[in-house]
Amino acid sequence: MTGYEILFDPKWDGCFSRLDRSMKKRVMKKILQLEGEVPSRHLKQGLQYYVAKMGQYRLCYKIDKEKKTKILCFVGDHKEYEKWLGI
Repeated sequence: MTGYEILFDPKWDGCFSRLDRSMKKRVMKKILQLEGEVPSRHLKQGLQYYVAKMGQYRLCYKIDKEKKTKILCFVGDHKEYEKWLGI
């Protein structure tokens, strides 16, 4: 069984570049996990995004099951995550 292809939203670089080195390593490890068929938690507010937690940080992405892709859209701490969602 093949995994998912990971793609990046154009705004991803802005989020990722703000992280410190150790958090970037944790995010990269999580991205490698997302390539597989891991269960994903959907955001409850009727949004099309899925979320993965890494301590106080959140990684948000979209899934296209037909194309077998996951598009990474956001990464940041919980406060940035709420701001990004508009909460």
